[in-house]
Amino acid sequence: MPSLKDLRNRINSVKATQKITKAMQMVAAAKLRRAQEAAEAARPYSVRMNAVIAKLAANLKDQEGVSPFLKGTGRDDVHLLVVCTAERGLCGAFNANIAKLAASEIDRLKAAGKTVKVLCVGRKGFDLLKRTYGDLMIDDPVDLKQVKRIRFEHAHEIADRLIRMFDEGAFDVCTLFYSEFRSVISQKPRMLQLIPAKLEDLETEEGEQAPVQSNAAEGPPAAYTYEPDEKEILNDLLPRNVSVQVFRALLENAASEQGARMTAMDNATRNAGEMIRTLTLSYNRQRQAQITKELIEIISGAEAL
Repeated sequence: MPSLKDLRNRINSVKATQKITKAMQMVAAAKLRRAQEAAEAARPYSVRMNAVIAKLAANLKDQEGVSPFLKGTGRDDVHLLVVCTAERGLCGAFNANIAKLAASEIDRLKAAGKTVKVLCVGRKGFDLLKRTYGDLMIDDPVDLKQVKRIRFEHAHEIADRLIRMFDEGAFDVCTLFYSEFRSVISQKPRMLQLIPAKLEDLETEEGEQAPVQSNAAEGPPAAYTYEPDEKEILNDLLPRNVSVQVFRALLENAASEQGARMTAMDNATRNAGEMIRTLTLSYNRQRQAQITKELIEIISGAEAL
């Protein structure tokens, strides 16, 4: 049984930890609002760009001269998985859930006889995956530790690297892994095929997030006139879409990370409070027992005299 001194030290230690987790919860709550606003602001642009690409590609996919970012290389042998996670931990299962989804896709591709390459954006995903798939890592993780606020140029640098690798023939298919922010207590890991663009996913995403129109607004679909021609516009939009989707993924991840950290630190603070109450109860019981024992010894000694 621990002594009273041990219990006091344990209670003080848990109280100090509780102060840290409470402070981290408040910091995450302050950062969450800005990150959530940025993620929600990026969604409409991403969805509408997907919709434009889907409309253009519907009539041009089988024509000659269409960008390989739509048609692909004609092969399905080498897959590049871009796994976006956080640079820091203490955010619950946020990083582990993304890594788990990526690991399941790696196993599926390897079972199908495909060559798999992994590029991590964020240190935590790299640390989780390198234990099992270290031989598949093509480079050190993309470091965003010093980035205080995600900007488009950060996503553009990553997208440029992917485009250069694709032009060099380093892979045939590129898939992006990230966590979609839904609420403080809900973040859903997602995978999105970037290269070649998967139109079925684009159309589904547009259909899920597009606002519902009233019956009064229903009518024949709008007719669009493109200048310059549709093929030239599509060939210009597809590489740009890679940057847009990477940027959205980074923003979604930033909001999801803060939401997960806020929830995790709130749970840790509550658990610390419960532990303090339990330890305090044990301390008081042991102290009372010790006092009672001393009183009995005093009374017994007095009666013996």
